[in-house]
Amino acid sequence: MALIPPDNDMAVMASLLAIAGGAFVLERTRLGGQLTATVIAIVGAMAAANLQLIPHAAPAYGFVFTYIVPVLIPLFLFQADLRRILFESTRTTAAFLLASAATVAGVTAAALILDLGGLAPAASTPPALREPAIAGLFAATYIGGSVNYAALGEITGLSRDASFFSAATATDNLFGAAYLAVLALLPGWRWLGRQFKAHDQTPAGGDASLLPITAMSLTLALALATVMVALADALVAWLELPGWRYIVITTAALLFATLAPRAAQRLAGSFELGVCLSLLFFATIAAGADVAAMIRVAPVLVAMVSIVLVVHALITLLVGRWLGLSLPELITASNAAVLGATTAPALAAAKGWNNLVTPGVLVGVFGYALGTYLGTLIYRCWGAIL
Repeated sequence: MALIPPDNDMAVMASLLAIAGGAFVLERTRLGGQLTATVIAIVGAMAAANLQLIPHAAPAYGFVFTYIVPVLIPLFLFQADLRRILFESTRTTAAFLLASAATVAGVTAAALILDLGGLAPAASTPPALREPAIAGLFAATYIGGSVNYAALGEITGLSRDASFFSAATATDNLFGAAYLAVLALLPGWRWLGRQFKAHDQTPAGGDASLLPITAMSLTLALALATVMVALADALVAWLELPGWRYIVITTAALLFATLAPRAAQRLAGSFELGVCLSLLFFATIAAGADVAAMIRVAPVLVAMVSIVLVVHALITLLVGRWLGLSLPELITASNAAVLGATTAPALAAAKGWNNLVTPGVLVGVFGYALGTYLGTLIYRCWGAIL
């Protein structure tokens, strides 16, 4: 019996938020900065649940999956003006599309080499769709990030098995951190640098002036995100297409961001609010983890993620060199695909690639938009073939 009983909703939510807040605080330390807040939140919630401090299952967790996860998508996409992404960052966008295709190739290779069908129990996903579901899940997360991972978890049903989903999440984030370290080291490899076209330092399109984050901007962002989810739910119910929920939400957010960019700019802080809620989501996943069950599936997951990232890196670098893209552009695009819009500009700035900071943000946000579409497409098409 856990110290906090499952029916104490307020205490359970307080624990999840405390874990998420603590992860942000610890991320500011030297070791925490290497792990990232996401990994800290996952490990913290997993430890709390397995030490019987918080329950493995609780109604409050269902609240997060039902109401928080869908709202994450618009919050992340309100700055995804597709016209700006495509025209201000042409070369980096091309590199990002290549990195996305490399992810799809990596996922395909991993699925052909490994037996993924036995990883997810029948209770969460029909047997015939387990392999397509896992392929779609990892394609989405290595094209976009956590918001796409959450969406595909719900679309495929994999999120209903907490132990598998926690193991997949932990593997994804730990290997993502290791991959970031590899990307940071690549520019120092002189032989590799000589194989690529010299990086053009011509400044890209500048950042649009952002309004300050205020209580009003946060409230409006949350209100609009919630309204979009409610309208999307009404539409898919009317069309009787429940599996299209996240596609409709993503499309609505993209249309708003692209057709009304000035209005979207007024929702300052929407991205940061999305990051906050995503940590709550990851803590919820990890709390349901059964460590023994995780250990059972971890070796295959480790093998899968290793194959995906190796194939992704090789195709991105080799084809990118053939296309005449520079190493910094390819590293920034690969970073945005695998790790998202937060680390890509940070690494670009740290390496002195100042003209890639804004494109890094833009293509990372583009990944949030693209990941759910491609992940769902892989899941549906692969499932239809099988």
